Amino acid sequence: MINQLETIAAIATPIGEGGISVIRLSGSNAISLAEKCFFGKKISEQQSHTAHFGKIRNSNGVIIDEVVLTLFKSPRSYTGEDTVEISCHGGVLVTQTVLETILKTGARSAEPGEFTYRAFLNGKLELSQAEAVADLIHAKSKKAVEAANQQLSGELGKMVSNFRQQIIDATAMIELELDFVEEDVEFANRDQLIHLLTEVSNSIDELLATYEAGRIIKDGVKTVFVGSPNAGKSTLLNTILGQERAIVTEIAGTTRDTIDADWSHDGLLFKLIDTAGIRETKDLIEAEGVRRSKSAINSADLIIYLKDLSTVLDQEEKLAFEEMKKLVESPLLVIGTKSDLPGSDESNLSFDLKISAKNGTHIQALKSLMKEKALENKHYDAKSLLITSSRHKDALEKTQESVLEALNMIQQGESGDFLAINLRSALHFLGTITGEITNEDILDSIFSRFCIGK
Repeated sequence: MINQLETIAAIATPIGEGGISVIRLSGSNAISLAEKCFFGKKISEQQSHTAHFGKIRNSNGVIIDEVVLTLFKSPRSYTGEDTVEISCHGGVLVTQTVLETILKTGARSAEPGEFTYRAFLNGKLELSQAEAVADLIHAKSKKAVEAANQQLSGELGKMVSNFRQQIIDATAMIELELDFVEEDVEFANRDQLIHLLTEVSNSIDELLATYEAGRIIKDGVKTVFVGSPNAGKSTLLNTILGQERAIVTEIAGTTRDTIDADWSHDGLLFKLIDTAGIRETKDLIEAEGVRRSKSAINSADLIIYLKDLSTVLDQEEKLAFEEMKKLVESPLLVIGTKSDLPGSDESNLSFDLKISAKNGTHIQALKSLMKEKALENKHYDAKSLLITSSRHKDALEKTQESVLEALNMIQQGESGDFLAINLRSALHFLGTITGEITNEDILDSIFSRFCIGK
């Protein structure tokens, strides 16, 4: 558990050479500690949200750097505490020296995510918003940024708070009945309760249905290229990326291990995986590559099966293809490759597209088809709220279980005390999403994903 009585400091910008670096301080003594090394205006006498030019000096009076200090007084700051941000010249040595000078005044080095942790504890952000800050920092695609900003705006928190209020109202009436159990008084109309809880259950269902789309938008679409050796997997990977990421030769079995690369298309991140050709082999290294290929297939979000159009589909390849179709449930694209070469493909496969990675034929069409297939049967609407966190999904599923159990009890005429237990359970799980109910382990797990300085 963090100690909010201490003033913390950290570098808030990436370490390296650049125009400026920012060192952030937060805590009740942030202003007084900054004054010990900042020489310019007396910042404790200045207005909040103002910037001031001055110099940072060490305890011996030696000038470290010329800086601009920005002042944010409590509670009008990111953390809700007095906060000072010092912009110095960008550079590893000068930035580190400024930070060390500040720490020597009595500040403590911040832990990862501690500034946002304090913002949460001080009520500036609810927990799902704090998690969105980390998602925003780590986002690798435009749509991931949009999803994080949507959650950061508080939309999920508002929806969860609405669910909680409805259940609180129902719980209050049920528990009021328990106080008058001997008088056999019914304060909560059972039909109204059924209607209310059914509405909550349906809304949670709709929210949970967005998780698969939210997950791939946040984490990326794990896209696996599979097929026989020399089907053109590595060539296609290189063509899509626009660089020589995988080695391409005429020798079958060149790719011995899976090769991963991130690629963004139309705002969506794809995690492309080039696999070893699937075939029977006595080569121990190639066999391990085939095993890893099968493992990648089993965890894929999208499978792209490639068939060399210039060759005939042999029995081994046909059996491998049929076996793969039986084992996987992920969306599948069957793509004919090397359409620029003469051949006599007699596979009778139903191709989604025929391409030539070498000549670029239909590559743009393939990219569009990949996005379409990745989001197929997903509840995706760019304007709607998406669930992107497995933690939120788990909490909503447990809430749903409690609500459905409560509905079942009402319909079976169970007593109010058992009904109240399930409703309180639903409130508990909803509270873990926004942080109204939480524990130290959950908080430590969430904020450990943050970088130092945020």
